Amino acid sequence: MRSPTLLTQIIMVANAVVLVVAIGVLLILPTPGEPPARNISTSGDPGVVKGPATPPKAELPSAGLPEPIVATPEFARQVKANEAGMVPVLMYHRIMKKRLASIDRTPDQVRGEMEKLARDGYVPITAREFAAGRIDIPAGKHPVVLTFDDGHASHFALDDAGMPVKDTAVGIIYQVAQKYPDFRPVATFWVNRQPFGLQSRADQARAVQWLTSRGFEVANHTWSHPYLPGLSRKRIAEQLVRVERMLGAFGSGPSETLALPFGAMPRARSTVQRGKWDGTPFAFKGVFLAGAQPSVSPFTEDYDWRSIQRIQSNGKKGECRKWCSQYWLEWLNKHPDQRYTADGDPERISIPGKLRGNISSKRRQQVNAY
Repeated sequence: MRSPTLLTQIIMVANAVVLVVAIGVLLILPTPGEPPARNISTSGDPGVVKGPATPPKAELPSAGLPEPIVATPEFARQVKANEAGMVPVLMYHRIMKKRLASIDRTPDQVRGEMEKLARDGYVPITAREFAAGRIDIPAGKHPVVLTFDDGHASHFALDDAGMPVKDTAVGIIYQVAQKYPDFRPVATFWVNRQPFGLQSRADQARAVQWLTSRGFEVANHTWSHPYLPGLSRKRIAEQLVRVERMLGAFGSGPSETLALPFGAMPRARSTVQRGKWDGTPFAFKGVFLAGAQPSVSPFTEDYDWRSIQRIQSNGKKGECRKWCSQYWLEWLNKHPDQRYTADGDPERISIPGKLRGNISSKRRQQVNAY
């Protein structure tokens, strides 16, 4: 597995700076051409948080998990299982027909990337599942974590038939899952104070409930997307608790994962791990960065839930020449021995024998080496 060299660390810092600038531009630019955020209220006072919206009559692909198997060492060898391998955690922002910032992606780009993931044997899991080590995908497949920052209107909206709008993130995920049945339709949406561009709390609640009832994760990305290193401990806690209270009112939460705005970690890392503000606590099991390489497996000694790496979804131009999704997905295809490959057994961690020492001490009793 690749260890970050000094040069790699410098490039990662540079990439983070570019990301800060890009997100800053994204936050102030207008968003023409985005899909309309349909009012998904069904009845009643729009200021009151209601229960889940009625599921649409049309059938959508299921996010259900496969039946578990028992992996023997011989079976693990046959499927070339390596559950100490690297996992791509992909980071998306706005999805727009005409990109206005470098981190924007078009619907065709997102669809193309996800279809390639499906063809290459990747199966989506949520950030929450990844951080908990619940990578319960079929044997021989590879996990991928699809993450969307900021709760933008281009991530989720319903059409007049109550189905996800075609060119939103959720619409694209379901289209790919229909075309490739092994592509599990789940993702993580990290939201701020106005989820999916919806104005009323009732509509926001129905959107969150629609998603979470179908296996998607909706979690914390701070209230107003501030640069956290510039805030006091109290102000950081306020930013996190306000989102927790909002999601709690929607019947979701508490959040188990957090994506740091701009990928910027406060000097005191504990401030974004657990705490309390105005009597309300928060505690995360995974804190995600905006980094430049795949994450290590959550089963390995090197895994740190307090700073989990992600990869920006993008091509190979400019600062992304070696550090964004196209580069890394190509690299993992060329180095399959470095990639996480599942054994299909939730109770065992199957690895080549030479990697036994890479597994965390608290997980070693689960090792199934071959």
